[in-house]
Amino acid sequence: MYGRDWETFLIPYEQAVEELKVKLRALRTELKRKEEYTPIEFVTGRVKKVSSIIEKAKILNIPLDEVEKVPDIAGLRIMCQFVEDMHRVAEHIRNRKDMVVVEERDYVTNRKPSGYRSYHFIVSYPVQTADGELELLAEVQIRTLAMNFWATIEHSLNYKYKGNIPANVRQRLVGAAEASFHLDNEMSQIREEILVAQILFETKSNTVEGILRNLEKLIIAGHVEVASEFHQRFHDTQSEEIEKLVELAKEIELRLQQLLDGSGL
Repeated sequence: MYGRDWETFLIPYEQAVEELKVKLRALRTELKRKEEYTPIEFVTGRVKKVSSIIEKAKILNIPLDEVEKVPDIAGLRIMCQFVEDMHRVAEHIRNRKDMVVVEERDYVTNRKPSGYRSYHFIVSYPVQTADGELELLAEVQIRTLAMNFWATIEHSLNYKYKGNIPANVRQRLVGAAEASFHLDNEMSQIREEILVAQILFETKSNTVEGILRNLEKLIIAGHVEVASEFHQRFHDTQSEEIEKLVELAKEIELRLQQLLDGSGL
């Protein structure tokens, strides 16, 4: 089995990771368009290295001729800002029709003794190959940014100490995990204020982008003086409330349309 063609074996898993990344990122975009806010911060994915697959199979007592039973050869990670977001994303995963949840573990409510917190799904996902449909197992982890920071540090220390982290370091890790979870809870308390601030920032960013794009269109169309006048007003309005900027954006949009239609000449 050590002589198996691992490169060929892993191709469907690589395909699964790429497809799932696209789908989960599309979910992020869709939710943001519908709600102006998305519970998904970003999505990453990876396929386990062969050495890690063999090691995991050994830990799980899975024979190497049944290595496809290792549940996390394909792995996706969904990052969220808030703990509440994790539960929303988990519900979306449960309701999807393009995958089947075969196992679910809530390490947020019931953290591991090490302090580890995360939400885990094992899903069965169909991949279309040259030989037909292939059902693969993939792991989907959902974490907050704080949980991920802690888990990354713990993973590095486990690698350094080969799983035998010294007691004093482990104790401090548990304390750090609790501090991380306390941070998540504190952020949840001011979640609404944070979301309002983020939406305002996003609105201003999109409005400014739209104004600059339309000013460029005016210049390209030969209306340099009009563009220059609006640019000065844009410069003077940037320190004003967002409502003033939105009004200016609408005025520029209307004027541009009039000029392009010939009604403003």
